Amino acid sequence: MNAPNPFAVDSAREALPSERERTQRLSHEQSPKATPLPRARLGAKAPTVDDPKPIKAAHAIPLFSPLYQQIKALILQSLKAGEWRPAEPIPSEIELASRYQVSQGTVRKAIDELAMDNLLIRRQGVGTFVATHHEVGVQYRFLKLVPDDPSPLSKPNIPPSRHILWCKRVKASVEVAHNLELKKGDGVVHIRRILSFAHKPTILEDLYLPQNPFKGLHTEELRLYPGPTYALFETTYGVRMVKAQEKIRAVSASTKDATLLEVPLGSALLSVQRISYTYQDIPMELRKAIYRTDHHHYQNELN
Repeated sequence: MNAPNPFAVDSAREALPSERERTQRLSHEQSPKATPLPRARLGAKAPTVDDPKPIKAAHAIPLFSPLYQQIKALILQSLKAGEWRPAEPIPSEIELASRYQVSQGTVRKAIDELAMDNLLIRRQGVGTFVATHHEVGVQYRFLKLVPDDPSPLSKPNIPPSRHILWCKRVKASVEVAHNLELKKGDGVVHIRRILSFAHKPTILEDLYLPQNPFKGLHTEELRLYPGPTYALFETTYGVRMVKAQEKIRAVSASTKDATLLEVPLGSALLSVQRISYTYQDIPMELRKAIYRTDHHHYQNELN
């Protein structure tokens, strides 16, 4: 496997529209004098599911992929560009079929996959919306720690309390640079915090974020924000985490772990390393966490 090209990923990160850029563009598009954006022309004849003609678009899409996969890729491009923002509705299946000049069934299959990937949310009788980390059902979908005790104070839908130890700018180590596809020494934001459930410190986390997309992020902002951290990243910095990969191993509590998590030295703990990605598999966060397992366990559902 070829090593990732940090220059290409940096360019992709810089291409992510900022909140201000999206607002200015939205204002321009709504102006009566604004020139309509050109729509992707996919051919004079609308292909059907049984007639999967390759789609020509501004961005490279594999020509031999199924037609609905090509439509899925085009919708993903619009999501990345900020054409439809989190919690906003996307056009109807009929409108998208007309836009891309394909059958409604092809659009429906593409949307079904995006919904299964938690990128879109269908609401019966209302429409399809861009998924958001503000949505109650998905706010903490990446957090797999479940309490052993089913008491009301330790239910999974009760958010943990956060204690931010610091938020500072540092230079990326070899490990951080490798996982975030940066160059060693690049600027990153390092956040250390403790998450507590039922007033017990349960998770010790170190978060590393590429500096450019998160300019201005500071400790007080993290402390005061009432919702999930990923919702803050989405709303304020225009970065939506859409998927994650985790590595899990058993470890013993170090002196630091024992002190901050209030457990005996050498206690059995769970080490969870997560890399979270935004659209098009661009890594945006490295999270290294230590979990207490005396009252919680890691639970994952596999389909």
